[in-house]
Amino acid sequence: MKAILYIGHGTRYKKGAEEVKSFIIRVMDQIDVPIQEISFLELTSPSIEEGFRRCIERGADEITVVPLFLLAAGHIKEDIPNVLSSLKEKYPQVQLNVRDPFGVQEQILDGVAEMIMETAADFSARDSILIVGRGSSDQEIHKAFAEITSGIKKRTGVKHVSVCYLAAAEPNLKEGLQSICEQAARRIIVVPYLLFPGLLLNELNHSLRVLQNKGLPIMHTGPLSRHRVIEEIIIRRATQG
Repeated sequence: MKAILYIGHGTRYKKGAEEVKSFIIRVMDQIDVPIQEISFLELTSPSIEEGFRRCIERGADEITVVPLFLLAAGHIKEDIPNVLSSLKEKYPQVQLNVRDPFGVQEQILDGVAEMIMETAADFSARDSILIVGRGSSDQEIHKAFAEITSGIKKRTGVKHVSVCYLAAAEPNLKEGLQSICEQAARRIIVVPYLLFPGLLLNELNHSLRVLQNKGLPIMHTGPLSRHRVIEEIIIRRATQG
C-alpha cells in the first residue's frame, strides 16, 4: 500500500508549528492516497522516524517522501538522507521514493512576483525589494538566490532587488535592511523567502516593526506558503509517478 511522508523543518514556535500542520493537512485532503503522515526534521513532533513508523503500522510497503524545503542545503544533502538511510536498513522491505526540494522554479518566482504586487497596492518599478533567505554555509544557496533575484527583477521591472540572510551567510538581516533603507527611492517590499511562519520570521517582523515605527515605508509579503503555488507544487511532488 502506498504512503506519503511529508518532512518539514520544524520550529520551537508552537503557533508556527500548528500552522505548518494545518497547511499540510489541507494538502493531504487534496490527495487520494490512503496513508499520509506528517513529520519534522527537528524541534517539532512527530520526528521523521515516528512518521515513517506510523506509515508502516498503517500498512505501507511503498513510501514517497516529500521534503518541504525550498532549496538544497545541509538538511537536504546530509541530515534527511542520513535518517532515511537508517530507516531503509531497518525496514528493507519498504520501497522508498524521495522527492527533491522545490528548487528555483519559474512557477514559484511567478508566485513571489504576485505576492509583491498584492502587498503593495500601487506597486511601482521605483520600489525596492529585499529578499530574505534562511541562510546556509552551502555556496549553492548563494547561486540559487542570485537566480531568484534575477527572476524577480525580470518579473517586476524593479532594478533595486537585493538579498540578505537570517543566519549562516552574509549579508545578514541587519546589514541588508540598513543597505536597502539607505538606497531606496520609494517603498521597500521585503520578501521572506521562507515556506512557513517560525522564529526566524518573528525576528524579521520585529526588525521591520522597528523601522516602520521610525516612519520608513517598509512592508513584507509574508511566507511563501501564503500563495497557492506552494500547495500545487507539493501535490505534484507527492503524486508524480
